[in-house]
Amino acid sequence: MHNQKLLAEFIGTAFLLIGVVGSGIMGEALADGNVAIALLANAIATGCTLYFIITVLGPISGAHFNPAVTLAFLIRKEITPILAGAFVVAQIIGGILGVWACHVMFDLDILQFSTTDRTGISQWFSEILATFGLLFVIFGGIYANRDAVPTLVALYITGAYWFTSSTSFANPAVTIARGFSDTFAGINPAHIPMFILMQIIGVGVAALILPRLFRN
Repeated sequence: MHNQKLLAEFIGTAFLLIGVVGSGIMGEALADGNVAIALLANAIATGCTLYFIITVLGPISGAHFNPAVTLAFLIRKEITPILAGAFVVAQIIGGILGVWACHVMFDLDILQFSTTDRTGISQWFSEILATFGLLFVIFGGIYANRDAVPTLVALYITGAYWFTSSTSFANPAVTIARGFSDTFAGINPAHIPMFILMQIIGVGVAALILPRLFRN
């Protein structure tokens, strides 16, 4: 049973990064220098990807695809520490392999490191807010209408690409994987640790607030 869940987390996170990085590469190539159009393509494709992976794989693993989400469920004692750790490993490996799959598809060097700087107080705060918002949508959706969660998450991330200055990474596995791609969606590896720290803080804020909001 656990192997099935881990496989679901691995495949789902791989497809998530294929959606994020692949659409960034394609969007930038076709936008002819128009960054807004490239970001729009990136956001829509990511939202579409989230919808199908959560819908298809949610019944198997819960469709975390995100160490921050796994940590939030661990805090709620809805997943064991051992399984949570295994989920995170599967998510990180799946994300990196998803990035490499994109590079193969678009005939790029497989092994890359991003040179795109993403740093500063504004982007760090953005990641706290983005991660809190994602957990707000997930647990609020579970509380109000569990069947709507795939749609809610897909719509939230599509919008958050535009209303957060960091373009809403909100996911440590995605953050790490995007460090391995010097393309539109990349992040300089030197800036990854602070993004992840802010995401963890976002989980902490959610752990304090959401149980008081969504009471059974």
